[in-house]
Amino acid sequence: MSSEQNQYKADLTWLNRAVEVALESERNGNLPVGAVVVYEGEVVAEGFNAVKTPVYHPGRHAEVEALRGVPEHLWKEARKLTCYTTLEPCLMCCGSLILHGVGRIVYGAIDPKGGAGYLLDHLPEYYEGRSNIPELTGPLMPETCDPLYQRAAEMFENLGGGLEV
Repeated sequence: MSSEQNQYKADLTWLNRAVEVALESERNGNLPVGAVVVYEGEVVAEGFNAVKTPVYHPGRHAEVEALRGVPEHLWKEARKLTCYTTLEPCLMCCGSLILHGVGRIVYGAIDPKGGAGYLLDHLPEYYEGRSNIPELTGPLMPETCDPLYQRAAEMFENLGGGLEV
């Protein structure tokens, strides 16, 4: 098997774990979005959406929650981290992943209303020529993750305020 095939197989494995985390989030009454941070083939942090419970908090997205769990000693090697998430990161999460120096972002479904993947091509000049822009890969599992997105969008609409997922 080629290294690209091995990477694709690993990506699917970790995205499937992110799906499990998303389903746990949904069982807990939150939006079904999950994220897993991997370093050298090992999960180092997981996070699920916690916007609705225990109390409403708009910043408790899966990717941000996962970043909080990354051990401090790994930040010096952040470029070796990959964040696997069931949904294309929003503007806040994409910005957090960039600022934390995460090397790769792999997502399962496109977020047509709030995904910020386009952001990577429009970063400020000081990012130009620098190697700290993450590689973005996805959508890799739309058949599994699109239904999660649809349920998340419906749940978020029911929160009120017309906010997007």
